[in-house]
Amino acid sequence: MTFADEVKNAVTTRAALLVIGVLGLQLLFIASYVGALHRPDPTDVPFGVVAPQQVSGQLVTQLDGLPGGPLDPRAVSGEAEARRQIQNREIDGALIVSPTGSTDTVLVASGGGTVLATSLTKIIEQAEGPRKRTVRTVDVAPASPDDFDGLSSFYLVVGWCVGGYLCASILAISAGTKPANRQRALIRTAVMALYSIAGGIGGAVIIGPILGALPGSVWALAGLGALVVFAVGMITLALEALTGIVGIGLAVLLIVIAGNPSAGGAFPLPMLPDFWRAIGPALPPGAGTWVARSIAYFHGNAVTGPLLVLSAWAVVGTALTLLLSMRHRAPAAGGPSSAAGPLHESPTP
Repeated sequence: MTFADEVKNAVTTRAALLVIGVLGLQLLFIASYVGALHRPDPTDVPFGVVAPQQVSGQLVTQLDGLPGGPLDPRAVSGEAEARRQIQNREIDGALIVSPTGSTDTVLVASGGGTVLATSLTKIIEQAEGPRKRTVRTVDVAPASPDDFDGLSSFYLVVGWCVGGYLCASILAISAGTKPANRQRALIRTAVMALYSIAGGIGGAVIIGPILGALPGSVWALAGLGALVVFAVGMITLALEALTGIVGIGLAVLLIVIAGNPSAGGAFPLPMLPDFWRAIGPALPPGAGTWVARSIAYFHGNAVTGPLLVLSAWAVVGTALTLLLSMRHRAPAAGGPSSAAGPLHESPTP
């Protein structure tokens, strides 16, 4: 047997195509993470300005014209309203101008991202310098001392996402990636639901009572975790049912390569480039991270949209999985399998 024949036997055409696909995922991973995170610059950060009427408009214009456009300032009626908007996650910070003294106040919320809170303080200090004014910082939604840089919520959601697509992959490849019939698809969906509940509760207990890394309701976080795991798991099962083993790669592309760097975890969304800032809220890691931070630091405010995003992924994944399973019939007793081929189901032993 020649060397060329040995190569063909060792690496089949199908294996070679899969290796090329893995190489593509590897390069996309590098491009996505480095592209999103190599230069975090605040851009158009929603920011409130509370100032006497005679200077309010001028100050808003000044902040809006800062080099690089870091802020998207808007006048706010008072400090109480600015605090309310920060707690509702409508703005990320606010400047409170003192009408009598030379010391102004910057309101920030490090629970939404410590890096962003620090950046806002520096931006305002530089902007106030020429006006001979000093700045003090007040954190109205501080991150827990045990939640370094506000990253615990992000890593919690990443763990849930990893569990979701790994569980779905194991359920599928253990007997072939394409479900042979609707009954098996229903069983896999039920197992995925039970796994999601266990994963959600487990993650919430670890991050809260055990490690003390994240405050907030344990049961609210557990419910979020169950939804995140189920959404990711079902969309993975759907992709596998649609494309076979390639679906695992597509799930990695969607959740890991596109979703994680755009989730606003390492750097909050206003610090990401436009592309990642746009896609992040529509993907499970971004939606999950936003809700986890809201539960922990913002009294559960502003979670309706992200929860609808997660629910949509769960519903679409479940519907596709069940609909695609209807294309296959269970093999008759003693008859041939209805799903032949390298990417299809093997007969159940």
